[in-house]
Amino acid sequence: MSGLRGAFSRVLEIVALPAVILIVWWFASANSESFYSPPLSEIAAAFAPTWFEGRLVSDVLPSVGRMLLGFAIAVGLGVGLGVLIGMFRYVREVLEPVLEFLRAVPPPVLIPVIMLFAGIGDEMKVSVIVLGSIWPVLLNTIEGVRGIDEVLRETATVFRMHPRRRLFKLVLRGASPQIMVGARQTLSLAIILMVVSEMFAASNGLGFTVIQFQRTFHIPEMWTGILVLGVIGAALSLIFSLVEGRVLRWYHGLRNLER
Repeated sequence: MSGLRGAFSRVLEIVALPAVILIVWWFASANSESFYSPPLSEIAAAFAPTWFEGRLVSDVLPSVGRMLLGFAIAVGLGVGLGVLIGMFRYVREVLEPVLEFLRAVPPPVLIPVIMLFAGIGDEMKVSVIVLGSIWPVLLNTIEGVRGIDEVLRETATVFRMHPRRRLFKLVLRGASPQIMVGARQTLSLAIILMVVSEMFAASNGLGFTVIQFQRTFHIPEMWTGILVLGVIGAALSLIFSLVEGRVLRWYHGLRNLER
């Protein structure tokens, strides 16, 4: 029962502020005569015809699919490389200069280069998402692995814990709070890069559709695209919070005991 109350409270926290913003926006824009800032009522009227008559399948679902695939690959690679780099000092010393250089390169700059090798299809868009959003989960995993208590490491060595059991029960479990922090940041970047990648040589997707509306001066429709992105971001954040609470239930339990 307490879990349901916690989930409901979390949903309320996520929904409350956007709801207040929409209410304020509705009344503040009610008398707007600006071509570029139409009333929210006009934007709301354009919402259903714009997205529920084909674009939901042709643009929204492909975008979300590419984003989730890129996010999953980024998390998988980030955790795998992070564990390897965090556990072995020699690997960290060799790769650290390269990682610092690559991290400093803005992901949108890589789009023309990626297009040369991956073309302009889904492979390019997913590659941009992966290469641009991997860093938070990678760096947080490294720090999480390095921050595991030395006493626990030595205890595992003394008791000759099997390497596989040590990896899953000690390393990944001990670093999981940091990993989840990095994964949340990676999710936010993946959504941003999804939109950015679709603004270059694309034929569908949310980013492509929003920029087409802007170029053809369909302003209310453009605003509906921005709202769709906001709804997707909020929904994914809520789902991630629920998964995070499930995965880190043991961690939150320990923190509650410490209090």
